[in-house]
Amino acid sequence: MRDFRKLWFSGAVSGIGSWLLVVAIPFYVFTLTGSTVATGLTLALEALPALTIGPWAGVLLDRWDLARAMWIADLASAAAVGLILFADRDHVWLIYLAILLENTATTVFRPAARALIPAVVGTGSELATANSINAVTGSAIRLAAPPLGALLLAGPGIKFVLVVDIVSYLLSAATIATVRTRRHATSGVPPRPLDGLQAVVNHRALRGILIGQTVFLTANAGLTALLVPYTVDRLHAPGYAVGYLISGLGAGYLVGAALSTRAARLLGTRELITLTQFITALAYFALFNAPTVPLAVAAAVLIGLPGSVLLITVQTTIQRSAPTAALASVSALFFAADSLALLIGALGAPAMTLVLDLPLTLNLIAALAVCAATLTLTVVPRHPASFTRH
Repeated sequence: MRDFRKLWFSGAVSGIGSWLLVVAIPFYVFTLTGSTVATGLTLALEALPALTIGPWAGVLLDRWDLARAMWIADLASAAAVGLILFADRDHVWLIYLAILLENTATTVFRPAARALIPAVVGTGSELATANSINAVTGSAIRLAAPPLGALLLAGPGIKFVLVVDIVSYLLSAATIATVRTRRHATSGVPPRPLDGLQAVVNHRALRGILIGQTVFLTANAGLTALLVPYTVDRLHAPGYAVGYLISGLGAGYLVGAALSTRAARLLGTRELITLTQFITALAYFALFNAPTVPLAVAAAVLIGLPGSVLLITVQTTIQRSAPTAALASVSALFFAADSLALLIGALGAPAMTLVLDLPLTLNLIAALAVCAATLTLTVVPRHPASFTRH
């Protein structure tokens, strides 16, 4: 378990830096441009690398040293964030370039991390526990880092936040470089970009989860893209107050992560995913119809609790169900679908506000999340025995 502790520590350290930027980058872009479309573009650019090169990266990762790929990706992310130090009102394009480069590195890091964890802890009960521990840690960071980011923005400023993120990536890379566990990669077979797609298509559970979760995450991305305009225009709060909402999400995620293992024992996979999607959708309605910041924060907590259980359940199902030799490929495909959802939501939601008013747009997108839960109930097999290839 020593290697798992190293992976946990590296994830926690880099997570702190990354979550500081969750508030800083959208607020910085909105401050420089005053445009909801420009702010949404930052989210859209996050999606492009995983969508365009993710499936190919996943296939290569199934044939490479995963730990090495992860620490190299961390170094690349640190360099990308460094570019933002030189951005200003006349050079906003540097922020967009940095986002593209950082998320290209993340396209390598995330499927590698998802594939390496089962090699470290196995695929039994320890896997669910490891995912829960990572989720609890991530939730605690999500709770603390955004308001800290807001305070740092109001104090030392954006450049200080960027330096903290760069240092966190470097420390994460140094830690991962000491991981000794090696997953046995496949060999002798030329990489095929569609390996992950074929594995998912032939697996009823993975196929159904991919469909339902992509629709759900499209709604989530659209609402996230409008979070800063909602905070400023509807709640009449400063842009950095988004940090308080994200902290509310973190509090909910923290509780949900702690309850996820018990929830998985009480409900089947299909029922648990459907229920958490539906409850999260209802909480979306509560958030975007809240009249004050405190009520909005309370609604954000209600979003985070089932949302955490949902993400942990999906991740554990992927790790257990996908063929070991194609786990990075399958993970990369799911991340590519996540990115497609992010791209559609981040571009589509701001565009809708040009035709519809902001409150109506927010409620229509929340309704899409309800539709996603219904879709999941339809396309994911009911019984655990159905979680086999067909």
